[in-house]
Amino acid sequence: MTDDDAMRLYAQTPVRRTAQLAGDLALLAWCVGWILVGGFVHGLVGELAGPGRTIENAGRDFEGSMREVSAAVGDVPIAGDALQAPFETARGVGDTLIRAGQQQQDTVASIAFWLALVIALLPIAWALSRWLPRRVRWSREATAAGRLVGDTDLFALRALSRMSLPELARFGPNPAAAWRAGDDQVIRALAAAELSRLGLRVATAHRSGLA
Repeated sequence: MTDDDAMRLYAQTPVRRTAQLAGDLALLAWCVGWILVGGFVHGLVGELAGPGRTIENAGRDFEGSMREVSAAVGDVPIAGDALQAPFETARGVGDTLIRAGQQQQDTVASIAFWLALVIALLPIAWALSRWLPRRVRWSREATAAGRLVGDTDLFALRALSRMSLPELARFGPNPAAAWRAGDDQVIRALAAAELSRLGLRVATAHRSGLA
């Protein structure tokens, strides 16, 4: 694959290429910035899981204490089993607290994740929806133009059909007649203007051959 066949990502002319690079860097900074904002929101909302951790820890402490007491009274001869029963029941309260604390933490974690994701993705998706179509459209057009860049007649004709009358007036009193007559100076000037619009340079190749 030659350089002309490869997909063109950046313009050849310094001004257009600099503008493209600046736009790409701005998009990157935008995306990174909103990812950081999303991360900050995730951490901020995640702090709401603190009460859940407190409840879980309290439940674990309570369940552990009841287990120790139950084990201790279980050693009492004859009445050990009867004495253990209320403490085993109390252990269930500790388990309930543990589950409640974990559920609260899971809920907060889920909210934090999805909220951060939405906060980060919406602005990024908006920026990409504006940047990507223009970038792809330019890349496809510039790549195709690069393969035909030696055909100055073609690009001169495109300039004649695209430019406004005030723009065409800059190329002489009758640029269309000059193009039909094969005026190389006018043809190359028109082709250069059309290629410059895409950020490409005029090739030194010959004209396509219209006499």
